[in-house]
Amino acid sequence: MSNNKRQYEVVFIVDPTADEEVPKLSESFAQIITDQGGTITRNEVMGKRQLAYEILHHKDGTFVLLEIEGSGREIAELERRMRVNDRVLRYITVRVDEDRRRAEKLKDRRARKAAKRPERGHSAPSRRGPAMEFAEASND
Repeated sequence: MSNNKRQYEVVFIVDPTADEEVPKLSESFAQIITDQGGTITRNEVMGKRQLAYEILHHKDGTFVLLEIEGSGREIAELERRMRVNDRVLRYITVRVDEDRRRAEKLKDRRARKAAKRPERGHSAPSRRGPAMEFAEASND
């Protein structure tokens, strides 16, 4: 991945009365991204779900996830189009490349620490304190 390519996740909620329009809507948003020079790495309709609170008198909506790789310019255009589309109830865009990189670093660090640690049950000193020894002695 080059330095100017960033990864984003965009989740948008579509009006539940427009279920038959979801694939077309999702495809048009994907087209906007590719026209702006970005690439879609994932386009998933997550289905109809109940909303946490009512939005424009709707209690549920169809959730769609787009994973996008690009410069950020295409996100601005996508969000502008979502704002003016009355079928989109809500949307959120999150930049995820930095978080994923940080998670990979932490995973590598944990793996290195685990490799240094001695095996459990072997050569590890027992952790029996005086209370444990007293309890064992009183049971005999």
